[in-house]
Amino acid sequence: MRTRHFTLILSLAMTLILVGCARQKQEVVELKAYSLDIPEGIIAQSDDLMNLQIDPQVTADGNGSLKIAVSESVTVRLFEVGDVDIENARLIYRAKLRTENVEGKVYLEMLCHFPGKGDFYSRGLLEALAGTNDWITVETPFFLKKGENPDNVKLNLVIDGSGTAWIDDIRLLKGPLGQ
Repeated sequence: MRTRHFTLILSLAMTLILVGCARQKQEVVELKAYSLDIPEGIIAQSDDLMNLQIDPQVTADGNGSLKIAVSESVTVRLFEVGDVDIENARLIYRAKLRTENVEGKVYLEMLCHFPGKGDFYSRGLLEALAGTNDWITVETPFFLKKGENPDNVKLNLVIDGSGTAWIDDIRLLKGPLGQ
């Protein structure tokens, strides 16, 4: 009799643990996507420091990419997403990058603006590229605690040095904090 009760209680406990774990596992959800095959929506424009153009030949997704050639360090302002209305989650800026003859480093930068507090950033310095590289997927996360909800998200590309970089297939994703 005690063995049955023990087995029943153990089975019930295991079921509750499995249900709890299944509920905690959340999928990564795409919030925004930018293919970069047209210049529409891109904030930065060519100037004396950088030459920006859509490159239909060099592309990660087959539809064109944004090519940026610079002779000195610049932050390329790409997109302002606006209010994404999330909190207690991981906000992920993911893109495909390619570089040619970069002296310095190229990386993603995401700024989250919080009302009354200003901009806070996440930089993909651990995945920074230098020299010449074929397409590689890179990302930078921003961890939002409960009650932290940015009213604007800015997506940038930093070229800290000189050379040419291409960016394509930009995605803004929402994921669980624990992954």
